[in-house]
Amino acid sequence: MSYELIVVGGGPAGLAAAYEAYNNGIKKILILERDNELGGILNQCIHNGFGLHTFKEELTGPEYASRFIDMVKDTDIEVKLNTMVLEISKDKKVYAINSEEGYMELEAKAVILSMGCRERTRGAINIPGDRPAGVFSAGAAQRYINVEGYMPGKEVVILGSGDIGLIMARRMTLEGAKVKAVVELCPYSNGLNRNIVQCLNDYDIPLYLSHTVTDIVGKDRVEKVVIAKVGEDRKPIKGTEIEFEADTLLLSVGLIPENDISFNAGIEPDRRTNGLMVSESMETSVDGIFACGNVVHVHDLVDFVTEESKRTGISAARYIKNELKKDKYVNIKNGQNVNYTVPQRLNKEDVQDKLTIFMRVNNIYHDKALVVRSGDEVVARFKRAHLAPSEMEKVVLSKVLLDKINNDITISLEDGE
Repeated sequence: MSYELIVVGGGPAGLAAAYEAYNNGIKKILILERDNELGGILNQCIHNGFGLHTFKEELTGPEYASRFIDMVKDTDIEVKLNTMVLEISKDKKVYAINSEEGYMELEAKAVILSMGCRERTRGAINIPGDRPAGVFSAGAAQRYINVEGYMPGKEVVILGSGDIGLIMARRMTLEGAKVKAVVELCPYSNGLNRNIVQCLNDYDIPLYLSHTVTDIVGKDRVEKVVIAKVGEDRKPIKGTEIEFEADTLLLSVGLIPENDISFNAGIEPDRRTNGLMVSESMETSVDGIFACGNVVHVHDLVDFVTEESKRTGISAARYIKNELKKDKYVNIKNGQNVNYTVPQRLNKEDVQDKLTIFMRVNNIYHDKALVVRSGDEVVARFKRAHLAPSEMEKVVLSKVLLDKINNDITISLEDGE
């Protein structure tokens, strides 16, 4: 079976990319989704706060997903659910399997990767202690409550103040559980500020910054969770232990882009993000394979995922129609106080209107400026009153600014003057 475009993953990124490619003249499109419905992680995110940028209104996760699902259903885009992609080759062949059609070899002129991300587990962070029941990732607990209708526990400690952990603190409270504490290794929260206010402060849930879990006690089920303060080296300080009686520990300790298939295809990874290296067109290091959403880098707002994915869909359409310019590239580098940039390289001749560059800073800062340099020349300066690692930053460079660039670009966080 051959298609013009195959999209791997039917979450918000894949849906937006496929729909935008369809609107740009690509009609033979296939979306492959391993779950039994489209929508991705949004189906279990029943809280509101989605869509403020994209639809100018506040929606829940399922409502946001359904908007794009309905848009895709109004097109001729083909969808295969319950379908697992096993492998992608450099010549854009996709090998997949499902229970109805069996093993499939699919060909495409272009492929878009939009597999999202997965949660880091207890094993990945080496928490000491017993191994009883009652230790869940925050996303798994969210699915149990919001989709399956099960209650994971009654007395809860949450490790990690990422957005999922904060939202689950509120969700568990609303379902009748007692959240004893949210514990964060860093001296700052890793969630959006609005979630700290709405999920912790509004429910009087204590947040322990610069703390971590040092012991889990329990034979069959979690009985106690022990936390301790950490020093600047992030190692526990003896004598600062606090003991909580609890039957559940939720882990919200980071997300990892789902890239096993990508790396097996020989696509160049970005070790800073655990994601993929992409150009201004969101094309990876393999010709004709594009990527968008959390498979590239972890986003905090689905609206940003949609924005990035639309650009990817347009670029894939242009590639299929041989309109994509791919001659001279310059690198986009992260300078001081900036952890990474996406995209990581740029062909300025290919940018039609403007280029949006996403990034994260390495600490909390106030009254600073994001400075874009090409060689020794300052191309642009963007003042920011507040920056935090938990909130993704972006700068927009117009075509006029990009025309000034001849060398590699470096983006740094400097004094705001």
